[in-house]
Amino acid sequence: MTVRLTLVCAAAAVGREVRFGDVALDERALRRARAAAGSLETTTGTPYAAPSQRCRQTAQALGWDEVAVEPALRDLEMGRWQGRTLEEVAGEDPAALTAWMTDPEAAPHGGESVGELCRRVAAWMDALPDDAGRVLAVVDQAVARAAVLSVLAAPAESFWRVDVPPLAKFECTGRAGRWNLRLGHTSPTNG
Repeated sequence: MTVRLTLVCAAAAVGREVRFGDVALDERALRRARAAAGSLETTTGTPYAAPSQRCRQTAQALGWDEVAVEPALRDLEMGRWQGRTLEEVAGEDPAALTAWMTDPEAAPHGGESVGELCRRVAAWMDALPDDAGRVLAVVDQAVARAAVLSVLAAPAESFWRVDVPPLAKFECTGRAGRWNLRLGHTSPTNG
């Protein structure tokens, strides 16, 4: 049997300074997620959500009354950079930021490397049972990127070349290491 996996990137708060880590969604982001709800197919099982607040809020806004919080789908652990902006990190330690963005095994922040994230996400996808049917999950942007790389069997060096906007929908079919990609979006682009 083929698994049909749909990953939805969490909504994003609008107009806030972007920081490494989790943030609550504002009303505008929640409205956009509610508007996207109708574009998703349903599942017979319980949908998944990453542990972050923004992923759980997005799932709720999508109308998923009950979700299984899946630790394997957690966002990239940012260690000392948690809560900081990219500009702050670049100003303080540009060499560390460059290393992190060019070497997928680098973790100068003391957290998780991009390579570790990619392996974790691929392992979760490959562990889905062949009879899982349709699987839905709300994930953070980094997890969606890692899933795209897994499906395409692309090297982790490609991580930063995958652009995943809020509420983007990523679909794939397959099972245990053999996946096919299908791209889509959850809402109209003019939203």
